[in-house]
Amino acid sequence: MSLNLKQGNDVGVILISHGSSLPFASDVFSEIAVKFKKVINCPVEIGYLEFSKPTILQAVDNLSLKAVDKIIAMPIFLADGIHTLVDIPLILGMEKKENDPRFLNGVYPDDHYLNHLESFSFDGEIVLLDCIGPDPLILQILKSKVDDVFINSDILNNENTGIVLVSHGSRLNYNSEFVNELLRMFKDETDYKATIGFMELANPSIPVAINEFLKNNNFENLIVVPVFIAHGMHTKRDIPKILKLPTDIKYIKHSHHHDHDHSHNHENIGIDFNGKIIYLDPIGSNPLLIDIIKQRVDATINK
Repeated sequence: MSLNLKQGNDVGVILISHGSSLPFASDVFSEIAVKFKKVINCPVEIGYLEFSKPTILQAVDNLSLKAVDKIIAMPIFLADGIHTLVDIPLILGMEKKENDPRFLNGVYPDDHYLNHLESFSFDGEIVLLDCIGPDPLILQILKSKVDDVFINSDILNNENTGIVLVSHGSRLNYNSEFVNELLRMFKDETDYKATIGFMELANPSIPVAINEFLKNNNFENLIVVPVFIAHGMHTKRDIPKILKLPTDIKYIKHSHHHDHDHSHNHENIGIDFNGKIIYLDPIGSNPLLIDIIKQRVDATINK
């Protein structure tokens, strides 16, 4: 049966976020949900993978109370990784989309959370959409953030300014492929000199990327663009620490219960740069991000 937006309660949407031990991510995703609800005519819930409430399954239960018979789950993740290909499908009672690199034999320890998933009562259809990926609108957001620096600062010459797109990194190749594609698009659409660096789990690391970038360019300024949806521990503490920038986020024990085995021993490599580093905010609840979400959900509802 083809569903139409006007049918309202026939379909509900879950916007899935990772969650954070800091409040910034919850604030941003609340803004995203508020803006999204204004442009779509059906119930909308947020579900967090960890750290924050409601959980993904609580979001499913909340929608089941609203008499929906179909749930569209949209991961608000920029690139695929273990969360979108393994964790979230399994939480929603689906087959994982990728072998789990954490446990290649497919067998989880007895105390692993994936062996103790909660059940939910919803018996309708759940459709899990793909993550956002290298959408042209994401490129527009990042480009406009960089353009704004030149408009609102005393930097007049983009020849002496380099752009560094920074991402988290992943054991799977999808994050690296996503950021490399963004870099290609960025170079095609702008005259800026740009490179990429990863916080961990992928190469080049942020210090290595910047040092290599500086070898062939006489930059006075670096604009560092975190390719993240919202601020969290990585953008507020870890990346500034790597860049040797001040941060008011003190050490907080960062223990994922998903057994990622993140070492968080970020490369102790100095960045040989005496110029100015301008560190931008993440994407946030940008209207273009809302447009992407709406396009993906509309396309699924109207199939």
